[in-house]
Amino acid sequence: MPKFKHIKRQWVYIVLILILFIMVLGLNSRLSEYLRLSSQKEEMTERISSLQSTQMALETQIAYADSDKAVEEWARTYERMVLPGDQVIIPLPAQDVTPEINYLATPTPADIENWQIWWDLFFK
Repeated sequence: MPKFKHIKRQWVYIVLILILFIMVLGLNSRLSEYLRLSSQKEEMTERISSLQSTQMALETQIAYADSDKAVEEWARTYERMVLPGDQVIIPLPAQDVTPEINYLATPTPADIENWQIWWDLFFK
């Protein structure tokens, strides 16, 4: 009878070790899934903050484009419109001025003999 108790105790230990092994495998798969999802969450958080800053910049540009200041700047800069009371100044080109021309000297190639070319090719 004592031998039967000993064998029964061994089977209980084997079953407990099997259960612990299965639990460790399940824990390992859950941990790897957790780490993968955590990294995805960090990437999405960064992307969301980037998109929010882009949205804020675009909303600022839209608000400026809808303002009267933007319309006035466009009219004065691109369409050359003036308000009543503005004095328009139109610069005229000078009549008697001859443009100064700066000529660049073209470099002339130096005459090199064939033996100098071969010497540079093999020894330099």
